[in-house]
Amino acid sequence: MTAKPEENRLQQQPITQTLEKNYMPYAMSVSVSRAIPEIDGFKPSHRKLLYTMYRMGLLGGSRTKSANVVGQTMKLNPHGDQAIYETLVRLTRGNSALLHPYIDSKGNFGRVYSRDMQYAAARYTEVRLDKICEELFSGLDKNSVDFIDNYDSTTKEPLLLPAAFPSLLVNSNQGIAVGMASNICSFNLTEVCQAAAAYIRDPGCDLLSIMPAPDFSTGAELIYNRAEMEQIYKTGRGSMRLRATWRFDKKNNMVEIVEIPYTTTVEAIIDDITGLVKQGKVREINDIRDETDLNGLKIALELKRSTDPDALMQKLFRFTSLQSTFPCNFNVLVNGTPRVLGVRALLGEWLAWRRACVRREISYDLEKKQDRLHLLQGLEKILLDIDKAVRIIRRTEKESEVVPNLMAGFGIDTVQAEFVAEIRLRQLNRQYILQRTADIQTLVDEIADLEDMLANRERVDDQICANLERIAAKYGQKRLTRLVHEKEIDTFEPDQLIEDYNLRLFLTEHGYIKKMALTSLRSAGELKTKEEDKIVQEIEGKNKADVLFFSDRGNVYKLKCYDIKDHKPSDLGEYTPNLLEMENDERIVFLHMTEDYLGHVLLGFANGKFARIPLNAYETKTNRRKLVKAYSTASPVVRIFFLEADDDFVAVSNIHKVLVFNSAKVPVKPTRTNQGVQVLLSKKGSTLASCRRLSESNIADDKYYRTRKIPAVGTYLKEETLQDRQLGLDSI
Repeated sequence: MTAKPEENRLQQQPITQTLEKNYMPYAMSVSVSRAIPEIDGFKPSHRKLLYTMYRMGLLGGSRTKSANVVGQTMKLNPHGDQAIYETLVRLTRGNSALLHPYIDSKGNFGRVYSRDMQYAAARYTEVRLDKICEELFSGLDKNSVDFIDNYDSTTKEPLLLPAAFPSLLVNSNQGIAVGMASNICSFNLTEVCQAAAAYIRDPGCDLLSIMPAPDFSTGAELIYNRAEMEQIYKTGRGSMRLRATWRFDKKNNMVEIVEIPYTTTVEAIIDDITGLVKQGKVREINDIRDETDLNGLKIALELKRSTDPDALMQKLFRFTSLQSTFPCNFNVLVNGTPRVLGVRALLGEWLAWRRACVRREISYDLEKKQDRLHLLQGLEKILLDIDKAVRIIRRTEKESEVVPNLMAGFGIDTVQAEFVAEIRLRQLNRQYILQRTADIQTLVDEIADLEDMLANRERVDDQICANLERIAAKYGQKRLTRLVHEKEIDTFEPDQLIEDYNLRLFLTEHGYIKKMALTSLRSAGELKTKEEDKIVQEIEGKNKADVLFFSDRGNVYKLKCYDIKDHKPSDLGEYTPNLLEMENDERIVFLHMTEDYLGHVLLGFANGKFARIPLNAYETKTNRRKLVKAYSTASPVVRIFFLEADDDFVAVSNIHKVLVFNSAKVPVKPTRTNQGVQVLLSKKGSTLASCRRLSESNIADDKYYRTRKIPAVGTYLKEETLQDRQLGLDSI
């Protein structure tokens, strides 16, 4: 009997089902377990670290080595020591990343505004919890939040921290998960507490009037736009513009930048400004220095004489990260689900969670007081006849029978009897009895009060508001980020911020372009080019002019002249294929600079035709960098000229036929792709080989070659001219 073949175990499944089963759990675990903050304002890594420090007794105690904290945190957070230490660094006062740091630090923790300022190793730095953490852990020992097992079930950790204020809004938080991200800006603590209290009393209150805008630990200025703020407060999405704070040292002719946007660093700003100086877009700065020290941040810009500091800073705000945007994405985990919430909705979720925490604290206190009352009520029964209790105990033969006998003799339960049995003989005095009896009435009143609080949400809210007012008074500080309304800011068009000066552009045969100010050319020696390369065209103009690059493929590329960096005589220049992002094997054959697009372009083609196109045909309202089909490609272009006024030209064929004509004979056609009119007729398949202005040619007897009408075949070049000059066609 033959065995049956094994059944095919391959199963076909829809890709969506497979992704949902295998990928989504991973994606959600990253979001829930790592990247997205929860309603208490913390990611798991932050919470585990702070709780470890709390458990180590670092709230109000002396500092300990950061390495000790990192090692203890590993019991809750199964990550490497470097990852945990980086988390710790960001929470410290020394790093300044948070508006209200959670960790009081000693040692070098770097700076949030510096990319290159490295923090010291964990073995050298010391930390303890900052005093504001009292408000994070208040009620933690009263069952205000749930506790869960750590990763190996050897200890417990809080699921959330019972923060008594909306810490989610007070300190900034960023995180990148799988397919989602979170970017929450910080707000002023006093304003947040006041706004939360106002929201509790009136959910429809105007939050913007109380908490007008975010506040950042690096200070700087926020360009205030109420519409943008309303969108952020409503949807949790949007952006705001931040700009650096600066002052002018008139004595030393120096600009000092003392506060920068939260989103950038000192090094990035210096790189930006240095790049502008190298490109020639900023010519007013002699030197730039990072003078940051223990007193704070400072970037010094040493200015040239007669420089307007206000105009310079407007230019730098426009082109560097001295002004940058903070994108908001208030993505928060609420009951394990990522949700993008506006400020009002965040306060609503925080309030619901905080109410639950406070109610649990009240329930805990109520239960403890009820237990205490229950014990004292049993004690009261005993104290009414203390002699009877003594007799029962003395007549009891075994210790294990004392509690049952007291229960039977006074009608009390086991817990009450155990409590009575533990009373020492010396406490059976009148003072002790009176105090305990008085405690009963106090407990009854307190229990009634707590039960009333549990039944009355307004009283819970009053307690939350009282805590918010206390926290604002104790820890609040003035705004660090100053609000500047848009109408207070001088606005400039890009051209207004750019220095205009006379310059010259040089185009080489190999496609390099070099830009030099005329003032530099006066003292310049020989201009450097690559080996076997040479300059084929040079033009003069202004730095704010448009530059038109005509290529051999019928394309015209456009740039502002100030987009080409300044060069020294020793520089080779910029390679046009890279500068203009040209096609493969495409090359530039003609340059022109213009500020008004007046005049015409004259194009000569190999088939003997010439086209005359108005220069304004290349003017565009948008900043297009490339114009395709800028001129006809029916025949290869031989030469291109700019016509400010009509002029005489010399056209030469490849068989030495010469024709002198005036450009007025070529009609203007506004269509860029017009093929032009025939000027030089072909003879025996001849083509146009060269063309130049008569004033630049070596033609002595122009009447001999001139014709009244076009098209014309032209006249053979005089034999003696060829023999005497022994020149090629391009030299005619």
